[in-house]
Amino acid sequence: METAIPEHLLNERTQPSSQPPNWHPSAEAFVARYPQKVDQMVMAYFGTQYRDADEPALVQGALVALSETYAAADGPAHVDRAAYTDEAGFYTVLTIAYWDDPIRFDRWFVQARAMWLGEQNLSDEAGFFVEVVRPTTSRFETLFSSNRAEGVANLSERFTGPVAEHAYWGGARDRIPLAQIDPLDSGEPLGVSGDRYRQVVRGQHNLCLIRSGQDWSDTDGDERRMYLEEIEPILRAGMDFLRDDGQSVGCFANRYVQLVDSDGNPVDKTFGMSWWRSLADLDEWARRHPTHLSIFGKAMKYLAALGPKARLRLYHEVTVAAAEQQYFEYLGCHPETGMLRAARKPESNTGTASQR
Repeated sequence: METAIPEHLLNERTQPSSQPPNWHPSAEAFVARYPQKVDQMVMAYFGTQYRDADEPALVQGALVALSETYAAADGPAHVDRAAYTDEAGFYTVLTIAYWDDPIRFDRWFVQARAMWLGEQNLSDEAGFFVEVVRPTTSRFETLFSSNRAEGVANLSERFTGPVAEHAYWGGARDRIPLAQIDPLDSGEPLGVSGDRYRQVVRGQHNLCLIRSGQDWSDTDGDERRMYLEEIEPILRAGMDFLRDDGQSVGCFANRYVQLVDSDGNPVDKTFGMSWWRSLADLDEWARRHPTHLSIFGKAMKYLAALGPKARLRLYHEVTVAAAEQQYFEYLGCHPETGMLRAARKPESNTGTASQR
């Protein structure tokens, strides 16, 4: 059994590990490995929101233009698209793009930002936003129940494992290389600047982002029924709690999204994507809150019943980013969007273009 931390990122630990003595997980899990020459990733979330039942022409055009940039020089190495309805009832299309070279991203982003967040997209019809983190490889971890790549793992060179650091509370922290020597405490609070229509959120040191996904595309029969009727509703309830009341437990924003294909049709994959004040807050919710304990309990019962025959695939990626590794910009978005809700002052809660 391997350690989840790459050999070249191992340090003599000064921060305590949560792994129980002589630990042997009851189920196997794997991690993605990246070329040693890769020392930083970029995870960029491009969102557009609207209220209309039909997708506005403005949004259609922007999504086509964004897609066309992928083939340009320095375009992303991998792209996902997802959709969801947010806490204010806005339908949102989310495009997630990944790079393993921040210099290439910076060159690409100059024109992409002008296309996505330019004044031409300021309209009553829709809002647009970009949320970016660019962690060093010491600041994120992945975990997979299989060797099928999702998200940032599509940029990896291989999977390795099984690994020991999982299936106990605090396992995610033990898999993050920097957490060997750094407590990853949160820094100064978020801040926001701009006007009624365009706002930029200042990052917070050691802000935490998790993308935690489910893939039931290979399931059928009783297993498919069990997941959709017994597991998914409990998962959705937990995601709704984080979306609506997450700030009470340190979750700044949560989205429970369904992946879609190139034509916008939903596929059998979902993920929760949430921003947290700190890894400690995420740890505490996972360890103690009833919503997560319900999810965890149902999942363990499911896996125990099916054993190695289970075809549901689970994964996550957890990032703890330095303040300078974050970028948040919103154009014409409602004030509950993403990091705006956590960053804005109460008295600044005014209407936006997409609310009128």
